[in-house]
Amino acid sequence: NFRPRDMAAGGQGAPLVALVDALLFSHPEITRTCQNIGGIANVTWLPAGGGVGEVRAFDTGPGNMMMDRAVWTFTGGQQSFDRGGRLAARGRTDAPLLGELMRHPFLRRRPPKSTGREAFGVAFADAVIRRARRRGLKPEDIAATLTEFTAASIAQAYARYLPGAPDEVILCGGGARNATLVRRLTALLRPARVRVTDELGLDADAKEAVSFALLAWATAQGRPANVPGATGARHPVILGKIIPP
Repeated sequence: NFRPRDMAAGGQGAPLVALVDALLFSHPEITRTCQNIGGIANVTWLPAGGGVGEVRAFDTGPGNMMMDRAVWTFTGGQQSFDRGGRLAARGRTDAPLLGELMRHPFLRRRPPKSTGREAFGVAFADAVIRRARRRGLKPEDIAATLTEFTAASIAQAYARYLPGAPDEVILCGGGARNATLVRRLTALLRPARVRVTDELGLDADAKEAVSFALLAWATAQGRPANVPGATGARHPVILGKIIPP
């Protein structure tokens, strides 16, 4: 229950892991972003040599959520995600549909901001898939377009809302295993070097678990763990609750 105290201080209650990203991935000479691609995608800006007070973080938009729903739909529930991005790799991005998606109002909101299934979940994804099918798009083309939507929304958020271009982009979350998505991010975010947390000693599949373990440790130690520059809170607060047995 990490979010309520940040919200009580005027924050969004998310993203939650900006402090952890700063502790694990800040570099004295290299400006980095830590780009998580879970159901929703969120970025943490880590300026070279900067302290936690200079860290910024926000949700960029959809991560795997819409891609996963499309694959689940196309396979009748037999598959829950596009393994390796193979389905998307066989398709072509539909420019008109991508243009419609890129006009989503969340993408125009300035940070601090967070989002979730209320914006990009099943209802929205199903409506997009139905519209695409009525226009005769094949499953692989729909998958390619939704993959491009995630990549393009991340790249647009960087251009619009970050203080500058990063030298390195560190990927984590399930999207880091989607080769098609990673390839598109690498192209859209050039000249930044795109890496996966595995290269820095932290398995991308374990990164979220490690992050929340560190947040729990901070709670147990009575240490504030929100980053006001990320959530918009008025001041640092201790997150979470400890309930005695």
